[in-house]
Amino acid sequence: MTDTRLPVVLLWHMHQPPYRDALSGRYVLPWTWLHAIKDYTDMAAHLENIPGAKAVVNFTPVLIEQIEDLAGAVHNALHSGVPLPDMLLATLTDTPLPADPAQRLQLLGACLRADRENLIRRHSVFAELVDLAVAINTVERIGYASDQMLHDLAVWYHLAWMGESVRRDDPRVAQLERKARGFDAADRRLLLELVGELLAGVLPRFRALADAGRCELAVSPYSHPILPLLFDFDAARDGEPGCGLPLAPCYPGGADRATWHMRRAVECYERVFGRKPRGCWPSEGAISAAAIGAIEAAGFDWLATSESILHPSLQRSGVAVPSDTAAAEKLLNQGFALPGSEVACYFRHDGMSDLIGFTYSKWHGDDAAMHFVQEVNALAERTAGAASRVLLVALDGENAWEYYPFNGWYFLSAMYAQLAKHPNLRLTTLSEVIDEQRAAGIAPTVLPKLRAGSWVYGTLSTWMGDADKNRGWDLLCAAKRAFDEVLSTGRFAEAERVRAEHQLAACEASDWFWWFGDYNPSAAVRDFDELFRHQLTSLYRSLNLEPPANLLLPISAGRGAPEAGGVMRRS
Repeated sequence: MTDTRLPVVLLWHMHQPPYRDALSGRYVLPWTWLHAIKDYTDMAAHLENIPGAKAVVNFTPVLIEQIEDLAGAVHNALHSGVPLPDMLLATLTDTPLPADPAQRLQLLGACLRADRENLIRRHSVFAELVDLAVAINTVERIGYASDQMLHDLAVWYHLAWMGESVRRDDPRVAQLERKARGFDAADRRLLLELVGELLAGVLPRFRALADAGRCELAVSPYSHPILPLLFDFDAARDGEPGCGLPLAPCYPGGADRATWHMRRAVECYERVFGRKPRGCWPSEGAISAAAIGAIEAAGFDWLATSESILHPSLQRSGVAVPSDTAAAEKLLNQGFALPGSEVACYFRHDGMSDLIGFTYSKWHGDDAAMHFVQEVNALAERTAGAASRVLLVALDGENAWEYYPFNGWYFLSAMYAQLAKHPNLRLTTLSEVIDEQRAAGIAPTVLPKLRAGSWVYGTLSTWMGDADKNRGWDLLCAAKRAFDEVLSTGRFAEAERVRAEHQLAACEASDWFWWFGDYNPSAAVRDFDELFRHQLTSLYRSLNLEPPANLLLPISAGRGAPEAGGVMRRS
């Protein structure tokens, strides 16, 4: 008997940019391992613990490799005494704290980077320490911060970032929280051991979930580049016709680089998860016809992106979105394919995705889950009878939960449980949907024309068009031309070529361009600006070239205070 329930796919996108400074070898920002001990562990726990829970989880290769690198670094620190490459993690070892006032000030400031309501005020001792830290957070006053105060602050910072599943299940967290103050070397080592276990366990846990059919794992291009812009800068004008472009006419050899990123993504995925990936979340959901061609050539069955691209693409194709809500939902919530392409394209429901990303964090968890399930069921009733229907809810799987009480534990637990037992809904994956529809003879609807864009505003303006973003692209294009010229000589040995290719990939990441622009916070812009220039400097050095002097000059300066600190944006 045919299952008449609405297929509901939850897709969680996990990504962190390359935070390891290419010149110093140290991690400049801690977000990879902080999200690992908090969000990646909790997201796995929900799927492990709730009967019927199921989701698609997308990992970027650049995140996978950082998790592996940091897990190895913690293991080596614990067992061989090798210094850790991260300033905050190093506070949990026997390594003496820095004596230099500027470095101590930097360490103290790093321990203040957390949501005040949900991560700081939840723990009274941590809140007291933070208030004290804020009071002495100047060069003139940092001398009042003793080693013990800094160690206690750093321990509490790690404890506050622990996932709710870890907090509930691991007695080491409770032991340290009961002690509260005066943490010694043994306490710090205990905490570092826990961090190391969590880091080492992330990828195997998700592989086991995929093996058990509890989730589908997907992947993005290797270092998270914006594929449409690698192919053609004019793609930025598809959604913003009047936007400015870099001085360079195009990204040199961009098509070959797109192919490289897709090939390397597949290789990384196979190595870690033991199978070929079927699904791809293109970096930032950014697609164009050329980008879809590269994804298909890499062997993928499906890709996922945003409804904000589908609407203008339908309009360009001469297909009117019906004014009737039910008819519009039947049209939008299904798989599409470009003419002659076999890659099924799924477009997330932006409204429901943004409810989770931006709205429900302010609600009681049970109320939010009930409202979400009611909204999904209402769509199921309106689209009843549409054989090709599927609801895709896709969003950032890590940054949202910092703004939820208890890391979203109550909301996510209730949402999964209610969706799993609902008579009109069934949690599934996009590969399962494809297989079912193929077996039933249902093909994706042909989308004659596609307008290039991303899940942010449906355009590519977050990565190109602003003067600072365009300047970043021109610096990258100059480095790529130097790369091409040096490699064309054939003088590089294979190992040197491979190292240079990977360094180039780090420079091509989307994240640098995301942060350029005065609407972003100044501290974040400063950090990513410097990281990008150091990546480019390292690329020139890997080519045995002198880096240009303009890489010593900042590209951008932020002055804004965007929602969620700028790490997430509404569609």
